[in-house]
Amino acid sequence: MGCAVVMSSTRRLNPLSQGLAYLVRLVPMNARLLMLALAAALTALIVTVFDDSLETLQENLGALGWTLNVDNTLEQRFSIIAIDEKSVAQEGAWPWPRDTMARLVASLTQAGVSLQLHDIVFPESSAGDDALASALQAAPGAVLAQLPVLGSEQVLRTGSLTHAVTGINCESGLPATSNYLGNNASFLNIPKGHIAPIVSADGAIRKMPGLICVDGQAYPALPISAFLQALNTQVWAATLSPTESLFGPAQTLQLDAYPGLRIPLDAQGNLRISYRNSPSAYRVISAADVLNGDIDAGMLENSWVLIGATAFGIGDIVPTPYSGATQGVELQARILGSLLDTNVPYTPSGAWLFLLALCAISAAVLFALAGARERFASYGLPIAGAVLPLLALGLHIELLNMSNIWLGWVSPALFSVCAASALMLLEQARVRNERSRVFGNLNAYLPSDVAKEIAFSLPSSSVNARRSEVTLLSADLRNFSAFSEARPPEESAALLHYFFVRAAEIVEQHGGRIHEFKGDGLLAVWDGHDARAAQQALSAAQSMEGSIARDMPQAPPEGLEPLALGIGIEQGPVLIGSIGPAQRRTHTLLGDTVTIALRIQEMTTELALPILVGECAARNLQGQKLESQGSYLLTGLNTPHVLFSPPLDALPVRRAKSESVTLTVLSGGKR
Repeated sequence: MGCAVVMSSTRRLNPLSQGLAYLVRLVPMNARLLMLALAAALTALIVTVFDDSLETLQENLGALGWTLNVDNTLEQRFSIIAIDEKSVAQEGAWPWPRDTMARLVASLTQAGVSLQLHDIVFPESSAGDDALASALQAAPGAVLAQLPVLGSEQVLRTGSLTHAVTGINCESGLPATSNYLGNNASFLNIPKGHIAPIVSADGAIRKMPGLICVDGQAYPALPISAFLQALNTQVWAATLSPTESLFGPAQTLQLDAYPGLRIPLDAQGNLRISYRNSPSAYRVISAADVLNGDIDAGMLENSWVLIGATAFGIGDIVPTPYSGATQGVELQARILGSLLDTNVPYTPSGAWLFLLALCAISAAVLFALAGARERFASYGLPIAGAVLPLLALGLHIELLNMSNIWLGWVSPALFSVCAASALMLLEQARVRNERSRVFGNLNAYLPSDVAKEIAFSLPSSSVNARRSEVTLLSADLRNFSAFSEARPPEESAALLHYFFVRAAEIVEQHGGRIHEFKGDGLLAVWDGHDARAAQQALSAAQSMEGSIARDMPQAPPEGLEPLALGIGIEQGPVLIGSIGPAQRRTHTLLGDTVTIALRIQEMTTELALPILVGECAARNLQGQKLESQGSYLLTGLNTPHVLFSPPLDALPVRRAKSESVTLTVLSGGKR
């Protein structure tokens, strides 16, 4: 017992095992709450460390709210005039001469276009600038692009930026830069709008700043400039205000000249691009057809157009949920369509509260499952760990589909996975701890191999036994019944407890195992029927006799014989296993060898000898100088058996009867 204590105290456990061992010892409810708190901390750590990767995952799967319910309705309010491969083949490589661009602008004006939005910048001066500027000024409405350069450390200030919006405080957290690519001086009077996108970590474009500040001036995006130009206002003015509602966007941009248009922006001043419409929903007309007049009359009458380069190799290509190679002008068309519909997608300012609520709901569900019955928890936790993230994604998709609200889903989904995994780990540790405790309890009543078989296999109603050659030791505490009749039950229990504990220690020290304690006796087993096993059994018997002689009380109550020990040893075949119905099995040893060992032990009383050895075991103990006690017909047997005993001088000397021993009730299996 002492050796086992030392081993358990010195064994080193890894931190995870130590933590689980601590949690298993806690009240189950407290342990589960602590695991949920650890899952929340782990989720926060993962979101912080892998922010870019998780954001990409959230955006790609989150866009299913659009792509699963795509809108194929043809957009008739504006068209895309594409400088495509056909146009390049006809007019030459891009960029085109300004005279060619002037002809395109004039052709669009002649076709009845009311507003031209050019997704093109003309930074350098070139022949034909005056002709292009004149054509633009002659159009009912025209807006050129300009490009503030975000996130670049290289100094770039080409051309001029014009047409800033008044009434905007650039100190309010809007994107800002000092680098830009503007148009040359020939186009100072032509309205402008920026086309600077926000490029995500995976190269996709999902947002565009509504306003960008350069040198303290706020410049609107190209689609927003379209509304300002369409109203022919002399002063472009707007207000940017935070939204107090948890369901509203972080900021709202409102154009003074267009009070009905409220543009939702996030906390960084960006507006989200909607991918609800299919790419085929946008009418694309080749610039070559416009220049050649090969379009239906009235097709462009009183409509808006977006002019941009789409030919392969020009470089204005971005990935979208629909394609890995989409023309940049399509993004401007998507923003313009959302503004016209006053249905720009946005993330509510209180999104973090809603996500936190989803995490709390997931935690409550998992907590309830973890506290359910063992089988329900074992299956429920992994299922919930897979279903709850899908539900979070499904809620995000539904909100995006129904209300154009981008809520997000990664945080509650990740928390659900972490929390379910943590609770499953706790449940596994608890089950392992309970199984270990059950096995330990079984092992206290049964041999370790039997306890292991019972603990890790299903019960059967059939005979489950095997033949084996063994060495048996049967020991009985003689005169105990009379002793217990004359003494208090507590004293008898203490005496019998000591005997069993000490005998078990001795048997195990000599390589054997206790098969059973029965009444005031025991049966011990050694595997094998060779000389080694026989010697171990005999040594155990002599040590047991010595311990009884030294430690058991030898001054019995008046009229009683002193306590003595009778031990019988024999070798031979037995049947080891379990029998009985499935609901009430018993482990047993069967065979003549068992009966012979028990009868030999009974003969110790008749012959007044503490230890007797059967003839099979005696053959393997020739070096012990055993003394023959003659041949006897043992009770219940038909064949006589020769019995042997070790020399009496090899046995310990008992204490004098005058010596007394005080017994106390023991606990924990220690002497």
